[in-house]
Amino acid sequence: MIIVIDGPAGSGKSSTAKALSKLLNIHFLDSGALYRAVTFYWIKKGKPDKNSFFDLLPDMNLDVDLAGNSFSVRLNGTDVSDNIRSSKVADHVSDIASLPEVRASVNAFMHNLVKEDTFIADGRDLGTAVFPDADLKFYMDASIEERADRRFREMKASGHTVTRESVINNLKERDHKDQNRAADPLKKADDAVVIDTTGKTFEEQVAEMASIIREKLNINS
Repeated sequence: MIIVIDGPAGSGKSSTAKALSKLLNIHFLDSGALYRAVTFYWIKKGKPDKNSFFDLLPDMNLDVDLAGNSFSVRLNGTDVSDNIRSSKVADHVSDIASLPEVRASVNAFMHNLVKEDTFIADGRDLGTAVFPDADLKFYMDASIEERADRRFREMKASGHTVTRESVINNLKERDHKDQNRAADPLKKADDAVVIDTTGKTFEEQVAEMASIIREKLNINS
């Protein structure tokens, strides 16, 4: 069983998915972390042109640790869960994630991962392209100001040196790229439940979505 949450950057998808994973005792799948890991790999390899990078993809080994409702990413045996949250990765992840070969690689990894058990995943095109037959789909959104504030607090808490203005600009650029990319652009699935988190507390949005999941999928954890 797979539950997906799509939406733009900073809408609260990952934190909400993690909370729902813990609350409902189901596995969490962070698709964004996988794309960030590939982007980190591209940076570590010296930012090669796309054709050269495609030649390097077979040497990239992704793995995850799902213990304790967490989602830790290992790249060629090394845990890169903290490294992939840097602003350098954020500046390039949309470009790398838009490459068809990269999307095919990450999508294949995710499909293999969720063959058994129940997962909740967050991303940008999960309900429309990756898991169009998902058991339940959500689309989360919020105003650009609220999304920027969330991302700014998250990055400052992680020790990154950023300004709120730079975060807003980054989110606007990512929104434009994600919504206009040729391969699987960001959009709401026709059968997705829309959750607008503007003005809502984190606890309120988690409770709202947990109630919908329990009602529609009969999950009683």
